[in-house]
Amino acid sequence: MAGQIPDLEVQARTGTGKGAARQARRDGLVPGIVFGGDVDPLPIQLDFNKLLTMLRKGRFKATLFNLKVEGHDDVRVICRDVQRHVVKDLPTHVDFMRLKRTTKINLFINVEVTGEEECPGLKKGGTLNLVRPEVELVVTAADIPESLVIDISALEIGDNLTISDVKLPAGAKPVIDRDFVIAQVSAPSGLVAADDEEEGEEAAAAEGGEE
Repeated sequence: MAGQIPDLEVQARTGTGKGAARQARRDGLVPGIVFGGDVDPLPIQLDFNKLLTMLRKGRFKATLFNLKVEGHDDVRVICRDVQRHVVKDLPTHVDFMRLKRTTKINLFINVEVTGEEECPGLKKGGTLNLVRPEVELVVTAADIPESLVIDISALEIGDNLTISDVKLPAGAKPVIDRDFVIAQVSAPSGLVAADDEEEGEEAAAAEGGEE
């Protein structure tokens, strides 16, 4: 997740209980609840098709939303649970949690590449392989970075850039403990093929010599 926080427009749900929830589903809506933030829980309902589309895109529970409800102030929320039908596996209820500015959450942050024009490996014909186009970080709700900037200006062919090479935003840390690769400069495919062919010829020659 990077850039502007996506809006999530929902409706306030006037009725509560199983009867109201069933009526919402008959109307093509999914009932839900917004809790936390030192205020009362707010029953809501949202469009079934829109919710299903977002769920199928993936990482719904790792996306921060700007929740918009008519008659209420906008609030940042994150999904905490999606209840599904036991047979059809379709969403039947959604729980959202309001976030305080100090709340720590896990989010996927897009990787932004700089230094491509200066990169010696690319100048020699190498290819940039962005191993991780986004990185999951633990961040503070008030300080969510728009992107994770990596500088490849010093990479040669065969070099890797790992998470330890990146200056992380204040208060952020990677979810994964190990030093993982984010980007690498690979040799041109033609050069790789030539190297493989040369190694094959050397192996054949060695086998011939042994005979």
